[in-house]
Amino acid sequence: MGVITMALVSLGYLGSFAVPWWVVLLCAAAISLGTASGGWRIIKTVGSSIYKLKPVNGFAAQTASAGVIMGAAVLGWPVSTTHVVSSSITGVGSAERVKAVRWTTAFDIALAWIITIPASALVAAAAYLAGNFILRLVRGF
Repeated sequence: MGVITMALVSLGYLGSFAVPWWVVLLCAAAISLGTASGGWRIIKTVGSSIYKLKPVNGFAAQTASAGVIMGAAVLGWPVSTTHVVSSSITGVGSAERVKAVRWTTAFDIALAWIITIPASALVAAAAYLAGNFILRLVRGF
């Protein structure tokens, strides 16, 4: 929502930085659709593929996650809830027994986190170039 609002302010569509209700609605819809379409895979991976959670382990992981996320919110630091929860589950599994953690899954998740940043940059650059090209074509006619 912040990025969309920032873009609207910089393009002159909004006079001040106040998130419009329709931006909140569209972002909520996008998050809901994303969760409905592929969220179950993430939940399955985080909940059982890294470490087989028992209720007490889940409670410990969620308590640690809540503490980290609340602390980051108070300090104004941006954090990914998925990163925090995955790390908490890995930590809980490691505390019980290091060999109980499926380290190949944890490594795959960490690798995906690392690849996401440059991949996002490449997609953004491609979108910019495509948009710029389309605008030149439109302005040329």
